[in-house]
Amino acid sequence: MTDIVNKVAGSGLITIDLKDLHTEGKRVALDIRPWLFMDAVLKEKDFREKVETLETAPYKDALVSLHCSADAIIPTWAYMLLAVKLDGIAKRVFFGSPEIRESILFRERIAELNLADYTDGKIVVKGCGDVYVPEDAYVAVVEKLKSVAKSIMYGEPCSTVPLYKTKNK
Repeated sequence: MTDIVNKVAGSGLITIDLKDLHTEGKRVALDIRPWLFMDAVLKEKDFREKVETLETAPYKDALVSLHCSADAIIPTWAYMLLAVKLDGIAKRVFFGSPEIRESILFRERIAELNLADYTDGKIVVKGCGDVYVPEDAYVAVVEKLKSVAKSIMYGEPCSTVPLYKTKNK
């Protein structure tokens, strides 16, 4: 009988699963669209009243994204005022959509990767998982690792798409 050999295990591939870089925590989006007059205009007095009376319990210890889903011009101070209101309540406050918040969180974690762990490595960036990973996180991890990796691939170790390979010097 022939021994079964796991070629993937012996290949020296380093797998990075970006879902492992997911920041834990409750996520809440605060859309100010309902606070606008006729879905288009921010009235300062009304807005300040909404901020003052905002029920903050849903934002306690949350990763909060502040945004407006209406196509309206919102003065910068409006988001700043909300950030001040949520200071000490929310874990963190972000400007932008929930997708932008996730991009920021993933980029922060990617920036923390220790390049020494990947030097001269054959790296597989795993795709398709059960945790939302923004597409720009995949671009950011390639950008980060390209300077030290021997090769970078995407997919699963048994079936990869080559992305980058160092040139022979």
